[in-house]
Amino acid sequence: MQNKLLLIILDGVPYRNWRRLFGNLEGWVAQGEAQVWKMRATLPSTSASCYATIHTGTPPQVHGTWGNEAVKRLTQPDIFSQTRLAGGITGAVAHSFWSEFFNRSPFDPVRDLEYDEPASQTINHGRFHSMYGYNLINQATPADYDLFATLTMLTERFGLDYGMLHTCTLDSMGHRFGHDCREMDHAVYALDATLAPWIDRWRRAGYEVIVTADHGQSMRGHHGGTGEDQQDFALYYFGPAKGPSPEVLLDQLSLAPTILSRLGAEIPSSMKAPVFLQASA
Repeated sequence: MQNKLLLIILDGVPYRNWRRLFGNLEGWVAQGEAQVWKMRATLPSTSASCYATIHTGTPPQVHGTWGNEAVKRLTQPDIFSQTRLAGGITGAVAHSFWSEFFNRSPFDPVRDLEYDEPASQTINHGRFHSMYGYNLINQATPADYDLFATLTMLTERFGLDYGMLHTCTLDSMGHRFGHDCREMDHAVYALDATLAPWIDRWRRAGYEVIVTADHGQSMRGHHGGTGEDQQDFALYYFGPAKGPSPEVLLDQLSLAPTILSRLGAEIPSSMKAPVFLQASA
């Protein structure tokens, strides 16, 4: 493929907390080694709706995922399937919703928690978790360090061309505490410090890296509706391509076609939003 790329999704972080609390990511921006923009989520700004939009490049009114209760196998072309059509190898480390959307549904933990299927036309190498038993007191989230290590293992064992990782740690913390508190300040600090060495390792391995969210979250810990706090988040890009000026507001619908363009895979006609990263001259 033309390039290799990893998409890292930190669930439920509002734009304000990205720019003021992620010191390592902002340090790379300050040193000219990363670019950052504000991106706006689809509506509803609900997790499952945004997951589906991120990979299909279509809004919920097209892919039909109205909320977390409407998870099903999607029928639109997506990043995984287009990468496979181009001959690439794909992998995912994520919540089980992603497996249901892009591999098979319903999710069977015995069958689907871990699989390696070289002939799959979507996700070849999957490592999923269910967060079974999640509530405001019991987060039921895996350690982010373990998730980052798992994605790295997939890249090094199977030579992924496209890999994605999704973690709900900060979304779960936000629902419990809200985003303007000492607990959230520390949680973001801890995740930023945990993520940084893995970004360095992935970049040294030749990957372009995007770090972003699926949606924002209000200071009261809510998302799903309109409003900059619920919809807006940051997108950091590590790689040689050039994006628009930092003041440009990106549309979440543009993420899928942009990733496919970096990989060198065909962008399907269902993805209508413009690409925002262009090859440098």
